[in-house]
Amino acid sequence: MNDSITDSVDIVVVGAGVTGLYAVHKLRGLGYRVRGFERGDDVGGVWYWNRYPGARCDVESVDYSYSFDEDLQQGWDWSEKYATQPEIMRYLHHVADRFGLRRSYTFGTSVTSAELDEGTLRWTVRTDGGEVVSARFCVYAVGCLSSTHVPDIPGAAEFGGATYHTGAWPHEGADFTGLRVGVIGTGSSGIQAIPLIAEQAAHLTVFQRSANYSMPAGNAPLDEETRGRQKAGYAERRRLSRLSGGGSPHAAHPSGTFEVSEDERRAAFEKRWELGGVLYSKTFPDQLTDRAANDAARAFWEEKVRALIDDPGPADLLVPTDHPIGTKRIVTDSHYYESFNRDDVRLVSLRENAIERVDGGGIVLSDGARVDLDAIVFATGFDAMTGAIDRIDIRGRGGRRLRDVWSEGPRTYLGLGIDGFPNLFNLTGPGSPSVMANVVLCAEQHGDWLSDCLRHLDEYGYRGIEASAEAVEEWVAQCRDRAAATLFPAANSWYLGANIPGKPRVFMPFIGGFGVYGDIIAGVAESGYEGFDLITR
Repeated sequence: MNDSITDSVDIVVVGAGVTGLYAVHKLRGLGYRVRGFERGDDVGGVWYWNRYPGARCDVESVDYSYSFDEDLQQGWDWSEKYATQPEIMRYLHHVADRFGLRRSYTFGTSVTSAELDEGTLRWTVRTDGGEVVSARFCVYAVGCLSSTHVPDIPGAAEFGGATYHTGAWPHEGADFTGLRVGVIGTGSSGIQAIPLIAEQAAHLTVFQRSANYSMPAGNAPLDEETRGRQKAGYAERRRLSRLSGGGSPHAAHPSGTFEVSEDERRAAFEKRWELGGVLYSKTFPDQLTDRAANDAARAFWEEKVRALIDDPGPADLLVPTDHPIGTKRIVTDSHYYESFNRDDVRLVSLRENAIERVDGGGIVLSDGARVDLDAIVFATGFDAMTGAIDRIDIRGRGGRRLRDVWSEGPRTYLGLGIDGFPNLFNLTGPGSPSVMANVVLCAEQHGDWLSDCLRHLDEYGYRGIEASAEAVEEWVAQCRDRAAATLFPAANSWYLGANIPGKPRVFMPFIGGFGVYGDIIAGVAESGYEGFDLITR
């Protein structure tokens, strides 16, 4: 390997999704020389790769947008309540063009390693394109849902038809017209893709391991009057979002589930059902901490969903019984449940009849039955939270590898710093609200904190910053204890890494809420970065 340095910069940013783009914009604005690397051929991050049919955001479009520039938020017009992947990509292209962000990036390039020089506290970053870049700071914005997971199914390589993964969809799309299609997985991407694939395919077989809770998006076009009202109220909308648990302006009912009458309780559930999306899990403040309150929310949801499905047989399989509602991220769909009313759609429960193997012509089940297929879609999700950063060989003090330090689960302070890895920051990942909140505001929250931190270091003449081992230990314990006080550990979710064989079962996000977390990290900054060691020259 050629170790000669090809470039020397202040900061390397890895990733050109929502978080990486904002970090580059913010840090460049402070006068730092920034190099960005992105394995995709353009900006977009998760939205660059997830182009499957039906891909749509589960946060309202008006909220799933940057707030840092008033002209930007006033000038952009969203067409729908919940934006589709193509519209989100158009928005991110617009942001990249408006602020000239592409010039800081090298695209189609993966960072393969980063090694700390303990004497200089600089990082040597290597890419698969042969570059060797020296940087004072490394900033990882690689995303929580960007490392695709394909289950190890015997014979999969023998299949003679086309195969796809929803997280790495071909840019030219896929035509299923007249084909026999199998979709493996009923998480978010499967639930969103299945209705559209069903419309094309001659026959669709859905292979479900675990049923998930999904809410109709209730999607609708946004007219000029609605957009005008939203833009006029942006200041208050953003203020409420920053105080909230999930980065949107919708607050839970002020009373507990059983502190109101049955009529008021049903009305509150109905209002959230009409709103659509993930916020149904936060209808009442006790819904994710009290099992009886959760059961009430679940019963209302089940009543609504069973009314959409004609046959009680599939309905029984599609209604989850293994986890409280909201302890896996509630999916936002468009006519998912109605798809199973079609004669050309079949549901197979893998808990009752597992996949034995794949052969040249289809899938063989454990009871010996064979499902003939022309195409297989793997909607099997991601090695969430840590998978993307684990792919990079990151070596800190003493040559310790980050993936080894995280072998029993991710260990961070505030989700930002890691002991033994000075001048390295991981944005919107484990140990922060990340996937539990609106990631666009999470990106701004972390990007603003990071820029203030680096400015502080320079103002007072520090050459580095590193989380202390004690602070990391305390933060890991706090994240664990906060999760244990909720119903979330009752679900075998990707929040816990449960979808990846051999991955340690650790609840990875900070669950205390976006607003609470913002107060915590602001307090750390105001204290002079308590919990971090500031390294002098």
